[in-house]
Amino acid sequence: MQFDANAVYFAFGLTLFAGLSTGVGSAIAFLCRSTNTRFLSLALGFSAGVMLYVSFVEIFFKAKESLMMSLGEVPGTWATVGAFFAGIMLIALIDQLVPGYENPHELHSIEEMDQRMETLPKNESHDFAKLHRTGIFAALAIAIHNFPEGLATFTAALTDPTLGVAIAVAIAIHNIPEGIAVSVPIYFATGSRAKAFKLSFLSGVSEPVGAIVGYLLLMPFFTPTLFGVLFASVAGIMVYISLDELLPAAEEYGEHHWSIIGVVAGMAVMSLSLLLFL
Repeated sequence: MQFDANAVYFAFGLTLFAGLSTGVGSAIAFLCRSTNTRFLSLALGFSAGVMLYVSFVEIFFKAKESLMMSLGEVPGTWATVGAFFAGIMLIALIDQLVPGYENPHELHSIEEMDQRMETLPKNESHDFAKLHRTGIFAALAIAIHNFPEGLATFTAALTDPTLGVAIAVAIAIHNIPEGIAVSVPIYFATGSRAKAFKLSFLSGVSEPVGAIVGYLLLMPFFTPTLFGVLFASVAGIMVYISLDELLPAAEEYGEHHWSIIGVVAGMAVMSLSLLLFL
């Protein structure tokens, strides 16, 4: 399968936008003094709604169609289901391999920054070796988690630009609280909001890197079968992210009803956007 250069650039641009939105979370942590839990619950719920709807209604069936055409009805269906659960297992394994302290999905609030600084002795010198370790671990954790997300966004945008935009927006929303979560421990180590912002922002680069690596490795062998397997895996990855990360995070920020409103709104917006482009 060959892709137009403009389609590749567009897909990469969307992936870059989604990845660097960790910087938005860092900026929020850098500029704000409190966490808007209602907004975060609504936004995380919205992102989960978009991902769940598009995974089950659009991506899974596109993968199934492609695999049925190349492998036959029964083998194609089995391959779709297998790839879907393989995607879930992959992202679950990645999540388990990242220790809790460095895991960017561990929730933190902006208020922790000020609380931390209030407890530090006035003459305490900051441990810059700890900063280095914390920054490396945090950046590595973000890279590991965001790599398959970058590939998912890029693949979707390359094959269906409308779908790619929806997924990129959902991933971007998902990355905002990640930016906060990475900024907080780095700030703990340095006392500097600027350093926390810079390191957290740069860690989001791993998402477009995932897209580039995936493109260079997979595109020479891109067949309908590979597309179907990859797309079904993407659906599994996004379902896992929604159920294991986004919805629990929305609940833990303490705004249950707003998170559910966000889920329904995300599904409604996604369904409407798909209907408009029929």
